[in-house]
Amino acid sequence: MLRARMMTMTLSLAIAGTLGLAPALHAKGGDLPADNPFAAASTLPFQAPPFDRIKDADYLPAFEAGMRAQLDEIAAIANDKAAPTFDNTLVAMEKSGRLLARVAGAFGVVSSANTNDTLQKVQEDIAPRLAAHSDAIHFNAKLFARIKAVYDQRATLKLDPESLRLLEVTYREFVHAGAQLSAADQARLKQLNGEESSLSAQYVNKLLAAANKAALVVADKARLAGLADAEVAAAAEAAKARKLDGKWVITLQNTTQQPDLQALTDRATRERLFRASWARAEQGDANDTRATIARIAQIRAEKAKLLGFANFAAWQLEDQMARTPATALKFMRDIVPAATAKARAEAADIQALIDKSGTHFALEPWDWLLYSEQVRKARYDLDESQLKPYFELDSVLKNGVFHAAHELYGLSFVERKDIPVYDPDVRVFTVLDHDGSELALFYCDYFKRDNKNGGAWMDNLVGQSRLLGTKPVIYNVGNFTKPAPGQPALLTLDDVNTMFHEFGHALHGIFADAKYPSLSGTNTARDFVEFPSQFNEYWMTEPSVFAHYARHYQTGAPMPQELVERMRRAKTFNKGYDMTELLSAALLDMSWHMLGADAPRQDVDKFEVAALKDNGTDLRYVPPRYRSSYFLHIWGNGYSAGYYAYLWTQMLSDDAWGWFKEHGGLTRANGDRFRAMILSRGNSEDLAKLYRDWRGRDPNVEGMLEQRGLKAAAPAK
Repeated sequence: MLRARMMTMTLSLAIAGTLGLAPALHAKGGDLPADNPFAAASTLPFQAPPFDRIKDADYLPAFEAGMRAQLDEIAAIANDKAAPTFDNTLVAMEKSGRLLARVAGAFGVVSSANTNDTLQKVQEDIAPRLAAHSDAIHFNAKLFARIKAVYDQRATLKLDPESLRLLEVTYREFVHAGAQLSAADQARLKQLNGEESSLSAQYVNKLLAAANKAALVVADKARLAGLADAEVAAAAEAAKARKLDGKWVITLQNTTQQPDLQALTDRATRERLFRASWARAEQGDANDTRATIARIAQIRAEKAKLLGFANFAAWQLEDQMARTPATALKFMRDIVPAATAKARAEAADIQALIDKSGTHFALEPWDWLLYSEQVRKARYDLDESQLKPYFELDSVLKNGVFHAAHELYGLSFVERKDIPVYDPDVRVFTVLDHDGSELALFYCDYFKRDNKNGGAWMDNLVGQSRLLGTKPVIYNVGNFTKPAPGQPALLTLDDVNTMFHEFGHALHGIFADAKYPSLSGTNTARDFVEFPSQFNEYWMTEPSVFAHYARHYQTGAPMPQELVERMRRAKTFNKGYDMTELLSAALLDMSWHMLGADAPRQDVDKFEVAALKDNGTDLRYVPPRYRSSYFLHIWGNGYSAGYYAYLWTQMLSDDAWGWFKEHGGLTRANGDRFRAMILSRGNSEDLAKLYRDWRGRDPNVEGMLEQRGLKAAAPAK
């Protein structure tokens, strides 16, 4: 299954457009006490955050000083008496906000991966203020007049291609944000932006609390039948951490289905776990998210109307590869018949197996993972328990993820202990380029914690920019089950996929080679940013890479070839289910964001049921990957009207894999070309052209249908 890359909450979203999440040259934070660790640039390698010196109390004053400093810088640009030029306007803007970027980068990771009550209060306090800060920049009439003056002269300026791209992107960003609205409409938009950012921050915190509260507590060990000893021990450790000695706790990940449903043989326990996940944020208590998201949907619809669009999706997709909701919807709905047909066939196979087992019950969503695993075992003589001993985390990381990056791009990784981290589980590596030069820092934080948001994601602590002289500091976060002390961290096949996926994002940041921070690395359209990550998943099963890391954690023996072959034959198994749950979520997202401003406030439960039915994805036994109430991507992490991007970029990645197969697969030449033409370019050129120049043509859906096992069931064109 695919994992989501989650942006660092509302905070980075509020400032990313202006800052590029990279430090700038002028930090006028003189009113911040010198003992605040954000007052000056970090002296650590790569300007990495000094987490050993940062206290929770340091964040809020640093945010406040950073906003004041950047507004001073912006005012100086806007009020410059000199005629507007590219350098004194666009380049000067790129250099603004150093202090704010420092604190936002560090706070982004701790508030999502290592939060506490204090940080959550800061988050809810600062989110609307950052939205207002962003508005103060985008609605600065003098500043926009200067940008427009330069933009209107673009044909005569003789700018290099990246500078011209920056000018065009910045101008469109300001127009998109409402720079051309009347003063009255801008005032209303400011109110809506502030309310939305505040509600989104509240939503994130409510959801984390709801997930923690909904964790399944088991009093009888017998109810955990089917789980491996290490998994039972991990559940006992989770209970102990909650002072529930003598019990077991299964924590929730931020998806509908939970990994342990694949192994639990007690049907009542499976149902309890599924229902805990399904209703986690719908308990009618302080953590119920439904009223919050119903209001966010209304706000977004009104914002779109103010900005001249029929709905929020139309506004959101204006600068994406798909361009319009109609294009995204057609792309998804063309896949629905093939995906649901395959899912129904898979369900029939599972029901037949249930019937043969001597029990008599209709297949329900909490049964799917267990019994589909049994079907896979019967059909391919393969189950997850056979694979996990070969997927020890450290081997997957060093001998798999890092090895593939070495073979493709010539990278090397050196672990270091001298860089302070925000939690003991975090590891840090220096990334060395093929010539031995230091390219980046890479942090990884893979284990679940009760104070960590669910899912998996990548982001920057420091962004790359040749203008600013900064190199990337990148992190990956996951939510794998932490083993009991002394036990190995054994991963599922899906966990391995997650590591390769998120490292694909990391490579997009590590290889960034842009002059301007706003165009660097992963600062691209949503329906392009998932392309490098999904493409990197392919190296997980490439024979030479797989053989290098898939070794038994006790003996070091490689996975037997006949087991490897069984795994490969099962590649498209359950893909109808996987694609349908993903389509359900993506279409649900689009349904919410195609509401017009005149639509009444929605009853969340009724809206969701109707949307799934209207989209043709309402299969009882295939629930959406995310329900509305815990759809963190779209209410708190910047994927609103953009979750379709996972499907869109599947198309790009599957099509890209075709190019690699046509040109010899895993070679340094192919890797270096992909790095030079895709991974290093960020948003420095039109993304469709960027892809076309590398691939030799526009992408098509054929590779996607073939790789996902849907080609035979594809609808007629």
